[in-house]
Amino acid sequence: MANIKKGDLVQVISGRSQARGGDRGKQGKVLEVLVDQNRVIVEGVNFVTKHVRVGQTQRGTKTGGIETQEAPIHVSNVAIVDPESKKPTRVGFRIEQVTKDGVTKTVRVRYAKKSGKDL
Repeated sequence: MANIKKGDLVQVISGRSQARGGDRGKQGKVLEVLVDQNRVIVEGVNFVTKHVRVGQTQRGTKTGGIETQEAPIHVSNVAIVDPESKKPTRVGFRIEQVTKDGVTKTVRVRYAKKSGKDL
């Protein structure tokens, strides 16, 4: 089970500060996790400009130009936000026994280390 998953609220904990044009301290939702590269794409963080070739759609409207989009950021540079205090925290795992329809299962649950709340 991974520490960071799609849909988690994370905060950038390294890099240039926002006063100097960086993204440190910004919070955003994880849009995509690139497991093989150890990177995540976070909403509203690490914008890059991309030049897209001009083309035409079926209706004749032009597409392309200069677009901005989020670029991947390394997993070690982000931390999950604690749901209680809204500050970055580490992730812990605990094993719980869940009984459903008379069947007992063991389930790994992610929780925030600062507050103990489930993620």
